Amino acid sequence: MALNLTLKPFERIIVNGCMLRNGGRKSTLTVETRADIIRETDLLGPEAATTPVTAVYFLIQSALIDPETRDKTAKSAQKRLAVLATTFGAELRGHVFETANNVSRGEYFTALRNLRPLLARETEILGARQEVSA
Repeated sequence: MALNLTLKPFERIIVNGCMLRNGGRKSTLTVETRADIIRETDLLGPEAATTPVTAVYFLIQSALIDPETRDKTAKSAQKRLAVLATTFGAELRGHVFETANNVSRGEYFTALRNLRPLLARETEILGARQEVSA
């Protein structure tokens, strides 16, 4: 099944580790074979990986982008996911397990999507924590 990507003017994406930039117009690309793709807007910089969930997100993102270090990075992500599985309650634990399964199958972008509810909950927890300490 083909993947259609609609890119905004000058939007950047990474395809199989290669950074590509769209021209000055909106355009649509059709990816007809399997490829590792992530939009620049979905990237997390290393300086932003300061919490347990963002650290896992960064590791999985790194596995997606860099095939040379993929095995090592994926193993590190799996170890951190095992810790997260003991951290979150039952309602979010399924996302942790699904993310771990995606990483095991090499479905890194899907794994990143599965982390979104965990990122949201972590942000809620940390936000409430900052309000209490203020």
